[in-house]
Amino acid sequence: MTTDAFIADCRARLAFDLLAHTWNPVVLWSLRDGPARPGELRERIGGISPKVLTETVRRLESHGLVTRRAYAESPPRVEYELSPLGRTLLGPIDALGAWGYEHGDEVLAAQDER
Repeated sequence: MTTDAFIADCRARLAFDLLAHTWNPVVLWSLRDGPARPGELRERIGGISPKVLTETVRRLESHGLVTRRAYAESPPRVEYELSPLGRTLLGPIDALGAWGYEHGDEVLAAQDER
């Protein structure tokens, strides 16, 4: 990375923007073990509405991070899966999660002081 690494149109900002949305890394992480139907994803995640889940997987799909597979069955069935590109984000998400686990109490204490 150069000293210009964080200018508005750089690729590092693109990556930060992808991970900054509340549900993006959560949904990506929940797909790490393989494809899942929307109901399964909501169970794994907890606290996400069907509408927000749909918006999130569509956004991730538009970025090439998730693939959607629709089955011609009755009733219709849909599954979401990480794309190869989406899989490359699991390492950074894991690192951020580990940082949060290690330093979360410090952040919460700092917030309480204000």
